[in-house]
Amino acid sequence: MAQLWGGRFTKETDKLVYAFNASISFDQKFLAEDLQGSRAHVRMLARQGILTREERDQILEGLDGIERDVTSGVLEITDRYEDIHSFVEANLIDRIGDAGKKLHTGRSRNDQVALDMRLFTRRNLCELDAELRELLEVILHIMEENTKTIMPGFTHLQKAQPISLAHHMGAYFEMFRRDRLRLQDIYKRMNYCPLGSGALAGTTYPLDREYTAELLGFDGPTENSMDGVSDRDYLIEFLSAMSTVMMHLSRFSEEIIIWNSNEYRFVEIDDAYSTGSSIMPQKKNPDIAELVRGKTGRVYGALMQILTTMKGIPLAYNKDMQEDKEMAFDAMDTTKACVRLFAGMLKTMRFNREIMLTSARHGFTNATDAADYLVRKGVPFRDAHGIIGRVVLYCLDRGIAIDDMKLEELRQFSPAFDGDIYQAISMQTCVAKRLTIGAPGPEAMAREIALAKSCLEKHPAMSDPSRA
Repeated sequence: MAQLWGGRFTKETDKLVYAFNASISFDQKFLAEDLQGSRAHVRMLARQGILTREERDQILEGLDGIERDVTSGVLEITDRYEDIHSFVEANLIDRIGDAGKKLHTGRSRNDQVALDMRLFTRRNLCELDAELRELLEVILHIMEENTKTIMPGFTHLQKAQPISLAHHMGAYFEMFRRDRLRLQDIYKRMNYCPLGSGALAGTTYPLDREYTAELLGFDGPTENSMDGVSDRDYLIEFLSAMSTVMMHLSRFSEEIIIWNSNEYRFVEIDDAYSTGSSIMPQKKNPDIAELVRGKTGRVYGALMQILTTMKGIPLAYNKDMQEDKEMAFDAMDTTKACVRLFAGMLKTMRFNREIMLTSARHGFTNATDAADYLVRKGVPFRDAHGIIGRVVLYCLDRGIAIDDMKLEELRQFSPAFDGDIYQAISMQTCVAKRLTIGAPGPEAMAREIALAKSCLEKHPAMSDPSRA
């Protein structure tokens, strides 16, 4: 058992206790971050005269060698080590001797793991931001191509009013745009370096925490050492933001599943993003959309887990906080994968424009416009509402749309109907007349698309400074 403590102990740790306590099985994902933090720490120690330049160079060379050997498969990370920190330090000492024993000067595992988790979260946050930006690009392209594609808008899953497909997609553009803004806000709050906080009360060594923070691409050091080692607010915020992303994806998935059904046939999902049935040869299932919808609960679970873990922990660091990792790692991987797959599915999806238009017509989505037509002819709105309701019943009995009715039929319900009714209630007119900000009309949509383009131009994907 390779561990970084034991001097005050007189007997070996029980093997079951050791295994239960160990985190190497999952925190090995931190290797790059742990090495990165160690390099910055060593450079700072040398700059402050706490290490010699020779010791610094030995340690840096040793750390580089460990990274190369792990990457190439020469060196294996095993459960012989308690955690990734002990793996790095033990192997460093084996390679360079006494200089390796000085790596941990002025540092605790408490601020070390706090740094690693923050670096790891920052990297994943930037990666998710890039994935969301790609998804927004796909949605924007669909918007640009479908400003004249008419479809029914829904309330209560009932066809309500005609809109354009561009307008419908624009709603999701706004959702995912806000998701990116949340990530940017989290980045600003989390981008402070906990290294140098020590176990909880700092250290007596003359560390230059500002320099360490600068080396690692942080805006500065954390201001309180106890908070530095015990804060996981940024992770909770990130998990909350990911939960919101997944909620948006789940809503979108639900619609695609409905649109893909035989009853709707609004879309056709590309074969590359569909599966079949082992028994029913006719089936083409929207499995990606269903899995995205299902995995939403998985990310929610990670958020609830960390909230529950943190709620009863007194200051400062406690071992409970080791539980901040596994489910968080899974949530990060899950959310990024879902966004990436969803973008691919959406990019290759085919929209059945004629079927959408027919659905809007036969769903009486122009009924409100028909009532407004009568109002403009002098009929009180409440009377107009009742007239159009009876017109809809008439159409339902005959399996026709309102604009399929002859003028004589319409006049049976009100003498106010005239020949201009057909232009007034055409799907194109119904959409085109809606010109207020945020509406589906062409002018309003042109403005919305221009703003969407500008948003993407002004906000390139965030880059992780530690990867520069």
